[in-house]
Amino acid sequence: MDAQAPAPVPKPSAIVRALDEYVIGQDEAKRILAVAVYAHYRKLDARAGDGVRVAKSNLLLIGPTGTGKTLTCETLSRLLDVPFVAAEATSLAQTRYVNDEIEAIASRLAERAGGDLARAGRGIVFIDEIDKLKAPKGEARATSGENVQHALLKIMEGARIRLHDGRALDTTDVLFVCGGAFVGLDEIVAQGRNLGYIATRDDDNRRILERLNSRVKPTDLFTYGLIPEFTGRLPVVARFRELSRDQLVRIMTEPRDALYAQFREVFRQEGVELVVAERVFRQVAEIAAEHRTGARSLRGIFEELVSPILYAVPDDASIRRVEIASLFDDPVVIRVA
Repeated sequence: MDAQAPAPVPKPSAIVRALDEYVIGQDEAKRILAVAVYAHYRKLDARAGDGVRVAKSNLLLIGPTGTGKTLTCETLSRLLDVPFVAAEATSLAQTRYVNDEIEAIASRLAERAGGDLARAGRGIVFIDEIDKLKAPKGEARATSGENVQHALLKIMEGARIRLHDGRALDTTDVLFVCGGAFVGLDEIVAQGRNLGYIATRDDDNRRILERLNSRVKPTDLFTYGLIPEFTGRLPVVARFRELSRDQLVRIMTEPRDALYAQFREVFRQEGVELVVAERVFRQVAEIAAEHRTGARSLRGIFEELVSPILYAVPDDASIRRVEIASLFDDPVVIRVA
């Protein structure tokens, strides 16, 4: 029986519109990613058609923790209907058997593809905290981090990885996306060049100039502490910016699977309407901003808010509505007469 042909790749504009339903902000990064994945899968389809060898372009995502790097990649994989696996570079660096960990990543990718190696070979692997593989300032390059970079380099270029069941997964067409905060990289980029002496007369030229000055080159990543061969395999770079408080509020309320929508559904299943005032989301966003972990702390704060209420609701069938007007006030509970 012939394998099912992959679905047509959505256009970049369609990819961005789909991402907008789940990922708040990061407009420039979403456009860069949309074009990159579109080009990647179009290359694969073209090669399948006429046998032309087309090199792939893996991606590097740079930005603070909690800005949506993993979420964006996971959402892309759902949109494109390809298997997705996330891993952390620090976990790879902490083990003596890097190849075993890489085999585990490949096995997970095959599992997400339902055992279909052809489908797994078109999947996406996201490796976070790649910046942690650099050597500490003033020290020789960390051996373990460099070893992990070399190991990742092999599978990013394309290798046959032996799985637990004896089969081999070819990673030639797997799209690898690396991510990290890269604290201090902006200073390296700024020292590398400054095109500010070029005269600019309008806002468009100024934006172009700022983009050129902020563009990350492979040499910048090498100076930061990554090996040249590794940085050369990440030609596409997207910057994820720190989220504002307004964006944190939107993350809780606007996406199709927003936190508020999730908990409203949980309460609805108990026959209770949950109503949270906008003021509460702003208070949660303020606390999250103080934690400096982006959107990652939103769920914990919100769950801490609703957990006592959800504890009581299943035991009281008279409750019909819960209104939360402030993070620091008791909720208003409305019961049937």
